[in-house]
Amino acid sequence: MAPLPGGEPRPPAVVIAPVDLAARVDEALAVQALAFGLTDDEIEVRRHIVLRHLLNPGARALGATTPDGRLVGFVYGMPNSRTHWWSTVVEPYLRRAGNDGWLDHSFVITELHVAPAHQGRGIGRELITTLTDAAQEPRSILSAIDTESPARGLYRELGYVDLACQVHFPSAPRPYAVMGAPLPLRRHAR
Repeated sequence: MAPLPGGEPRPPAVVIAPVDLAARVDEALAVQALAFGLTDDEIEVRRHIVLRHLLNPGARALGATTPDGRLVGFVYGMPNSRTHWWSTVVEPYLRRAGNDGWLDHSFVITELHVAPAHQGRGIGRELITTLTDAAQEPRSILSAIDTESPARGLYRELGYVDLACQVHFPSAPRPYAVMGAPLPLRRHAR
């Protein structure tokens, strides 16, 4: 393995490809638990949510796997519907901001997580851009914790803007921001 500048070993290649998220839900939730700090009870609740989401028409998932097949990141999403639970929660916030039209004709990024040891290497960027490149909708929406973070920075680089802030989800201790971007997502200028 050739070293990176500074002498650190170069990480093994990670492959971004479609993943059967239902079959690998426990691996994905282990990544999310590391990246997002979930308790065992939260993981169990989210397991059922992920499996239910994957039944929606147009739901798609991608995984980031190491050469030995370990899942180190994932993203999934689907065409948005105003009948989805997430939409019913964010709609009043978006309406107050004059942005509730974003709930229509949008591809929602439901989850995007990369294991902390693999963050900062462009994996999240590749996951979200590859997933949204296949979307038929003209725009994408998502929610992120409403604080300045590397995730929010990435979303802004890709063209997402805040549509509503201080959005409170039941049982979530911190407020979220709803963000939206036209598709295709903006590519990072190097």
